[in-house]
Amino acid sequence: MNKQLKILAVASALVVLVPSSALARNCQAIGNTIFCDDGTSYNKIGDTTFGTDGSSSTKIGNTRFNSNGSSSQQIGNTRFNSDGSSSQRIGNTIFKSDGASCQIIGNQMFCN
Repeated sequence: MNKQLKILAVASALVVLVPSSALARNCQAIGNTIFCDDGTSYNKIGDTTFGTDGSSSTKIGNTRFNSNGSSSQQIGNTRFNSDGSSSQRIGNTIFKSDGASCQIIGNQMFCN
């Protein structure tokens, strides 16, 4: 898997792990680790992403199972979450059903 795909995989995991109210932050991927400006970081080891906030997310097939009991399923460019929310990636932008969005530029992700 090339570097760009690894970054996007970890970024996708980050969007799943972070509650929508906390998405107003910026993050940067360096290798298999994402560093966010709120001090939280996420490290991908195999199919599992671990957060310094104690969260984790494991990908099995097209489904992610999160340590908080939630899950999400990726179908095409849309992710459907167990809480009823969803997000869709179009190009370098991820649009969330709650109106928030994140833009991926190189190895950084900017969210509002």
